[in-house]
Amino acid sequence: MNNLLHHIRIVLVEPAGALNIGSISRVMKNMGLTQLVIVNPQCEVCGEEASRMAVHAIDLLETAQIVPDLPTALAGCTRVIATTARARAIPTQLETPRQALPWLIESNEPTALIFGREDSGLTNAELNYATRYIRIPVGSEYSSLNLAQAVGVCAYELQICANPVEDNLSNFRSNIPPNLDIAPVELIEGYYQQLETLLLEIGYLLPHTAAHRMEKIRRLYNRSQLSPNEVALLRGILRQVHWSIDSTNSVSIHADKNEGF
Repeated sequence: MNNLLHHIRIVLVEPAGALNIGSISRVMKNMGLTQLVIVNPQCEVCGEEASRMAVHAIDLLETAQIVPDLPTALAGCTRVIATTARARAIPTQLETPRQALPWLIESNEPTALIFGREDSGLTNAELNYATRYIRIPVGSEYSSLNLAQAVGVCAYELQICANPVEDNLSNFRSNIPPNLDIAPVELIEGYYQQLETLLLEIGYLLPHTAAHRMEKIRRLYNRSQLSPNEVALLRGILRQVHWSIDSTNSVSIHADKNEGF
């Protein structure tokens, strides 16, 4: 096992093809990746079809972690990259695997690479959990990649980044930011939930548009790569704002009652 890849999770969201899961297990083992996490699989993960395709990677298939949702799959991760094959309503900077994937290797903390459903990919809500986004360059005549093929391309790029054939890692990391103390996904999610609640309370967000507006806010914060201390600072600000609102409302209600005498 390559110690530069041991912390990287390959996360599959609701895969429907057992043959794909088996093939993914095989190519992951080929390239030195060991952590397979499957979110709400729509097929039998360790059945005959998957096992047949996994060949000598049965052990990786059998130890795959099955989880009910994406937040659980990403628990503890500080860097998350999502894959997408289509344009999104909100402008998203797309990178190639070679540009973005070294970022996962640079961290010693748990990191994740997310792949969506075979037929529809990832939803916008699921993309919100990622900080960076990749699209695999393909020919214009037939641009749709099979899920196992997409994982194979990214697994190969990760293996090359970790074990460069020529020169050294500087060829792959020239544009990578320094290794920072980045807050895990679940810590940032707690902040987003607290922020959304407050913004709804003060009327900045409206219930019917909140999800769309929060997507933009999430993208802004995700680019900042917040540290745990920075998240704590921001949450402290929100608590103080909420306290101030409650205090103002309390004084207003007390004044209204006094006016009645």
